[in-house]
Amino acid sequence: MRLADFILENVEPILAEWEVFARSLAPGMKMTKLALRNDAEAMLLATARDMQIGQSLAQQASKSKGHGGAAGEESDRLDNASVMHGAGRVGSGFDIVEVVSEYRALRASVLRLWTERHPQFDINDVNDITRFNESIDQSLAAAVGSYTDRIDQSRRMFLAILGHDLRSPLNSISMAAQLISRTSDKHPDSPRALSVIETNTEAVTRLIRDLIDFASTGLGSTMPLTRGPVDLELLCRNVFAEFCVAHPQRTLRFFPDGDLMGDYDAARLRQVVSNLMGNAIQHGSEEKPIVLSATSDGSTVVLSVHNEGPPIPSEKLATIFDPLMRHTEPDSTAQRVPGSIGLGLYIVREIVVAHGGTVEVASTAAEGTTFTVRLPQSCPVEGDRQ
Repeated sequence: MRLADFILENVEPILAEWEVFARSLAPGMKMTKLALRNDAEAMLLATARDMQIGQSLAQQASKSKGHGGAAGEESDRLDNASVMHGAGRVGSGFDIVEVVSEYRALRASVLRLWTERHPQFDINDVNDITRFNESIDQSLAAAVGSYTDRIDQSRRMFLAILGHDLRSPLNSISMAAQLISRTSDKHPDSPRALSVIETNTEAVTRLIRDLIDFASTGLGSTMPLTRGPVDLELLCRNVFAEFCVAHPQRTLRFFPDGDLMGDYDAARLRQVVSNLMGNAIQHGSEEKPIVLSATSDGSTVVLSVHNEGPPIPSEKLATIFDPLMRHTEPDSTAQRVPGSIGLGLYIVREIVVAHGGTVEVASTAAEGTTFTVRLPQSCPVEGDRQ
């Protein structure tokens, strides 16, 4: 059986192997079957049909250089499906190495399954393998190009947002400082100007802190910690009280239970609770309560923040803790809150993982949204961290 015919007749078993491999990669563990297969079926069908069409030496040379689209309609379809696949994998949290490894696994699966059914080779089979490899390389080149373009787009958007959000509070600080410099200490506007300076200085400090935290983990290093005995009930109560003062119009509740002492970095865990509470206030229903709870079973502390309101779309749950993913979609900027560059939940995850813990989210229209953090109360032994 010719290789193209084999692919067309065995799309499902080939896709099943693709799905198993994609699920073995970290981003694929929580993805649906449909999301894992993504545009793989369209790529397979276009590859096989493209192989059944003759091509000139010039077309072969063009495809071998990654130009694609050189052999007609099916080649164009292959390019289109590959471009969609590359862009989709960005949104699903795959890195470029994982995208390339998907193609390596697909190539190996097709050839292995085919040779099991077709042990005797002839000259046509050699040509088929050559055409198949050309098509896979063409698809990979298109996917990598699309992936890179989407990442570059998100970076440009991120920098534009950062520039805007730093400029606005700095302008406010500058104008308030000028007002104070032109007036006496007893001028009625001086206290208000000082308040503006303080508020906007805190906003800039928060942005810079998030950037420093992101930079410190951006190359794969673990978030640095300064551990010591910490009473998480007291820490949570202090953060909770601050949010009650800052948001008197909202209904906030705190439920502690058990011995919440542990070996933690207090400042970092304060960031975790603050970021999760801020996220719940930002996205939760204004009419419904936001609930912070902290419980312990003697070895593990469970922190959770719950809010009602519109659920997080299921397709975003897999990447909600990934940095900058919010900037890969055209409508993400419109949904953004000024003063936030999309690193809050990423920093939460990095702090929790550095403590040897886990963080997860569940969100439905019926049950609301709950972020759950699990932390060991003693420092994990090196090598036991997940």
